[in-house]
Amino acid sequence: MEHVSFPPLSRVAICGGTHGNEMSGVYMVREMQKQMVDQTGSVSITSVVSNPRAVEACRRYTETDLNRCFTNALLSAPITDSTPYELRRAQELNVQLGPKGSQEAMDLICDLHNTTANMGLCLIFYSSDWINLHIYKYIQSKITSAPVRAIQLEIPISEAYSLESVGKHGFSIEVGPQPTGVLRADIFNIAKEAVDLTIEWIQRFNSGSTFEGGEVEAYTLVKSVDYPRDPKTNEITAAIHPQLQV
Repeated sequence: MEHVSFPPLSRVAICGGTHGNEMSGVYMVREMQKQMVDQTGSVSITSVVSNPRAVEACRRYTETDLNRCFTNALLSAPITDSTPYELRRAQELNVQLGPKGSQEAMDLICDLHNTTANMGLCLIFYSSDWINLHIYKYIQSKITSAPVRAIQLEIPISEAYSLESVGKHGFSIEVGPQPTGVLRADIFNIAKEAVDLTIEWIQRFNSGSTFEGGEVEAYTLVKSVDYPRDPKTNEITAAIHPQLQV
């Protein structure tokens, strides 16, 4: 089997509040900052509230979706008086955690999200990054309180639009079900366990441990399927069947 090595992952960013009404990440980052968690063994940790204005308003965003602002084109766009707050904030985060695509970028960024869908815990990442895949495999082997899945987005990194793409490696963690603007203890605990396991794996990796290869299952986008709609009004005319609802 092929052997692959990577340099240590010494600088890690844990981000929450990219969407200001997804509360697990908001509260986790606040607690890390309160406890002044900035170093765990060999790992230097930066905790970031990504979208402070949206968090304060408890809204997904204030002007435009921050988690769609991290393409190379948007990060290099000139700032004008009409530039939305979230695009300005994306460029600030790129300076703090990147620059994207550079050797100065964070070794790994973990961005925390919630969903109202009953999907358990899901890692979302770009391309077949071996670091991300091994962390996913490790988390999946340890967490038993919820299903653990992965979504792989087949998008060139220059066109990758979400915050974690700023790091050399990175993924978002999406945990649900949780209503927007609400903190559920069980969902928070699942997200916290995933973050702790990520840091645990990185410390093992940095210490020189080797990890066996294998197979993991990841979902990719095939196509979008819309609901049936009324041809005259375009209103949705059906719902997900109870036996298929998850």
